Amino acid sequence: MVAYSWGLSNLGKGDEVLVSLMEHHSNIVPWEITAKIKGFTIKYANVHPDGTLDYDDFESKISKKTKIACLSHVSNVTGVINDVKRIGKVAHDNGALMLVDGAQSMPHMKVNVQDLDMDFLAFSGHKMLAPTGIGVFYGKKEVLEKMPPFMGGGEMIKEVSVSQGQCSVSWNELPWKFEAGTPNIGGAIGLGAAVKYLEALGMDNVLSHEKELTKYASERMKECSKVTVYGPSDLSKKLGIIPFGVKGLSSHDVALFFDNYGVMMRSGYHCAQPLHEIFKLESSARASFYIYNTQQEVDRFLEVLKEFEQL
Repeated sequence: MVAYSWGLSNLGKGDEVLVSLMEHHSNIVPWEITAKIKGFTIKYANVHPDGTLDYDDFESKISKKTKIACLSHVSNVTGVINDVKRIGKVAHDNGALMLVDGAQSMPHMKVNVQDLDMDFLAFSGHKMLAPTGIGVFYGKKEVLEKMPPFMGGGEMIKEVSVSQGQCSVSWNELPWKFEAGTPNIGGAIGLGAAVKYLEALGMDNVLSHEKELTKYASERMKECSKVTVYGPSDLSKKLGIIPFGVKGLSSHDVALFFDNYGVMMRSGYHCAQPLHEIFKLESSARASFYIYNTQQEVDRFLEVLKEFEQL
C-alpha cells in the first residue's frame, strides 16, 4: 500500500528509501519493484552479527534525500525488538516519514502508534489468532488524505460521472478510499474477535508468558552440544522466537524430524534471506512460542531436541 500509493506519487530520481537488512521480504520487494518504476535509490542499513540493528549505520544513512525509513518493530527471525521511536525521530528530523512493520510486535506486546510517532504501521491478522488473508494498515490522517487510492473499484469512489466522453472521478473519504471492492467480511469479523480476545487477556500477560517460555527454553537448549542458537543472547531485547541450527543437518531435516514427533516449527529463510546471509546460513530452524503454548510443550520440544545428540 505505502510503496505503491504513497511511493509512486512521492518518489523519484534523487530520492532515497532506507530499509534495514533484517526486514521481511514484504518490506523489501515492493520498494525494489517501485524503485525500478520511479528511479529512486534504496539504501540498506546494516545488522550486527548477533542479529541486532546497527543503529549508528541506520542513522548515518538518513539524510535530506531520505523520504521514508522502513523498519520492522520486531524481527520475525530472531525476535529482536527495535527502537522504532529512536529511528523515527531521526527520520522526522530530516523530513522523512517512518514506516513500521508491526506483524511480529502487535500480537505480542502493547504498541502505541502515537507514542512511537509512526507515520505508517502494517501488520497481519494470522499472526494474532485471526484468519489468514486479513491485515491492518494504519497511517496518519494528514498523510493518508494526500495519498491516491492504490486500487480502483466499488466503495472507494464518491462519484463517477461521464459527460461528452470525459470521465470525472472523485474519491471516497477515509478509510473507504483504500477499500476497493467487496471487503473480506469474514476475515474482518475474525480479526475483530481476535483483538477482543487478546485485549481481554491483556498484552502485558501475553508478553510475560512468552518471555517465561523463551527464557526456560533458551537455558535448557544450552544442554545440547550439537545445537547453535542464533541472535542476541540478551533475552530482554527480544520476544518469543528462537532460531537455531543442529550440526550436520539442514533446517528442513530438523523440522521434518520434529514433525515426526508431533512438534511443529518453521524452517528455511523465513522470508528474510538478507539476514540469513549476514548469519552466513543457508537457512535456520525456528521455534516460536505464543499464548497457547505451555511449559510442558516446551519440555517436549527439548526432549526431541536432545534426540539429535544420539545421531
